[in-house]
Amino acid sequence: MNLPLLLEWALQTAVAFISTIAFAIVFHTPRKQYAFAGMVGGIGWLVYLICMHFMDDAAFASFFAALALTYLGRIFSFSRKAPLPVFLVSGIFPIVPGAGIYYTGYHIFMNDNASALSTGMQTIKIAIAIALGIGIVVSLPRFFFTLRKSSAPQQERTRP
Repeated sequence: MNLPLLLEWALQTAVAFISTIAFAIVFHTPRKQYAFAGMVGGIGWLVYLICMHFMDDAAFASFFAALALTYLGRIFSFSRKAPLPVFLVSGIFPIVPGAGIYYTGYHIFMNDNASALSTGMQTIKIAIAIALGIGIVVSLPRFFFTLRKSSAPQQERTRP
């Protein structure tokens, strides 16, 4: 790893953090959750950058970024006692393939069917990868995300 690459990743992560907070403001996320939503988006984008550096496949990078940001979002949802969409909706903002959707539509309207098909297929792959990443983490049991350990065993309650 070279220093300019790490600095570029740090800058992009900071921009993703700030843009995620801006997106959280637009979607009326509670103020006390702004920084945590920003962390979810920033870390998700950092995972995306690292995966793109090593694999150079946007669908796989989006999948792993979605896994990471959904996992972090679930941890924050339990620790901050807030619903998961508070962190997930704004945190997923950096990895959503908005440019792919735009260029697919652009190529369709310009009658460039080959480019539209290519861009559209890549965008669909990314969207499916994001959905799979979210679905996998959301389906995990609760004990993967709670930070507390039970010190005393739970006693069964019986009716008198």
